Amino acid sequence: MEKLNYGGLDNEFTAYENARIVILPVPYDGTSTWLKGADKGPQAILEASANMELYDIETDSEVYTQGIATLEAVTEDQSPEAMSDAVEKQVDAILMDKKFPVLLGGEHSVSIGSIRAFAKHYENFSVLQLDAHSDMRDNYEGSDHNHACVMARAKEMATVAQVGIRSSCIEEKHNIDPDRIFYAHEIKESSTWMYDVSERLNDNVYITIDLDVFDPAYMPSTGTPEPDGLTYREVINFLKLINERHNIIGLDIVELCPNEMNKAPDFLASKLIYQLLSMKFNHA
Repeated sequence: MEKLNYGGLDNEFTAYENARIVILPVPYDGTSTWLKGADKGPQAILEASANMELYDIETDSEVYTQGIATLEAVTEDQSPEAMSDAVEKQVDAILMDKKFPVLLGGEHSVSIGSIRAFAKHYENFSVLQLDAHSDMRDNYEGSDHNHACVMARAKEMATVAQVGIRSSCIEEKHNIDPDRIFYAHEIKESSTWMYDVSERLNDNVYITIDLDVFDPAYMPSTGTPEPDGLTYREVINFLKLINERHNIIGLDIVELCPNEMNKAPDFLASKLIYQLLSMKFNHA
């Protein structure tokens, strides 16, 4: 994949040594089970990001001035386990350098290696999952590193909270903590859900966002688009609250399957990252 800088930034703001934020593309799509194309997600996000305005209205800031380095993509694809090992090594190095990692998937299995790296650096942290699917299978299609097993692996390393879920299989129920899952249909009827989620989280929070958490009206470009999802504003307001009440330590955005005929979802993903970074580093 062609090397692009997130945000289309000039070299002045992309040098790794000076950057506080590091973008790591992981164009892996080895275990997805319906629509393929998540391997093209990182490049689509990077291309769309070059068309964003770099001034964020809501925070009155320009977070790119903190430095955003974009690394070469992790291209290991022999197996989900090998890919996870490669991601873990890269994220571990970024954390050793005291920088803020942002992974661009790829399918959701890319998160496993990242979360493993964070577990080396943080004793007590939470994984906040925004997703349409619970991803709590112990094993799927011969691998416990399948995209359908991500949160089963995450809960082995951290406390978890699951938000926006509206699809699950019966075999996952034994792994799901009913006190830590916030179904989309319940969210729609609750005025306190954002605070309820926050109360389930530790101070340090790693955020994993499967883009199918959004309703397909906003985000049709995913491998498994589920109806009745969240709106962009609901997600942004929720992330604002999480940022105010917790220390966000890392982020991944996964499962964009770009469509050449509709660039809006690519732009949504790139803008979502930039707005979250703007919240995190505002006044930093």
